[in-house]
Amino acid sequence: MGHFSISDLENLSGIKAHTIRMWEQRYGILRPVRTSTNIRTYCDEDLRRLLNVATLCGRGYRISRVAQLSEQELSQAVMSCCDDAHDHVQQVNAMLASMLEMNELHLCKQLVWTIQQLGFEKAFMHVAYPFLARIGIMWQAGTVNPAHEHLVTNILRQKLMAATDALVPVQPAESLRWVLFLPEGEMHELALLFMNYTLRARGHHVLYLGQNLPSAELEAVCETYKPYALCTVMTAVPERDQVQAYIDRVARLCPDTVLYLYGPLAHQENLVLTSSMVRLRLMTDFLAVADQLRPTTVAQ
Repeated sequence: MGHFSISDLENLSGIKAHTIRMWEQRYGILRPVRTSTNIRTYCDEDLRRLLNVATLCGRGYRISRVAQLSEQELSQAVMSCCDDAHDHVQQVNAMLASMLEMNELHLCKQLVWTIQQLGFEKAFMHVAYPFLARIGIMWQAGTVNPAHEHLVTNILRQKLMAATDALVPVQPAESLRWVLFLPEGEMHELALLFMNYTLRARGHHVLYLGQNLPSAELEAVCETYKPYALCTVMTAVPERDQVQAYIDRVARLCPDTVLYLYGPLAHQENLVLTSSMVRLRLMTDFLAVADQLRPTTVAQ
């Protein structure tokens, strides 16, 4: 169970601290406990309720009315009111509340509806990615546990794989070839799966090798497949002081191939990159590359 200060709630929900205090004092929205030094602390239930209240108030509900709703009524109202696919903040808040309730049905419905309204790629860029970023903050604050993370990851993974399978197959002879993989021991796959989808949607051919690939395997892959580029995401692996050695090894194994690097470990400023290495700081940078290199033979 998380224990949060009011500033934690402000950061996690996007609601100003003075507004939270007013809602608490006037309407009893939250019920904090006090420490021995008389400091208010809030729990997971407080955060979940605040996210739902913020969602409804953002859609024009009066706080006096929201305060009268039961937990079940509050949850149902959130589901029925999130009908603006362009109101990304409210979509993210609603999904966070569903996650904290472990309500897979609501979470899936919210994501599917957003995809239908925005299209798959925009839904992931404007809703799913901010959603994951908020989860990262909540993880650091102790609000979410591995079960929450697994719930979200598996839902997003299912959507990515289903959307990718629905794309029209691309012939390797008619397009640029990419090899997508994660370093040995790396299991954080969502970003790589999204890259796989966006490349294929733009007419590129992708050899998707996924998680936990020993780097020694890349030499044979490149000799056989002859890709234009390799792309990897480094989130937790390799160790920070081993990143330079790792990317140098991959470059030696595939000397005639462009190597795209993405993820937190690729952001180290002291990395020495050769002319064949490209660091991608944001997913939008990757999308720009995919657009720029879009094969001209792909039917529009």
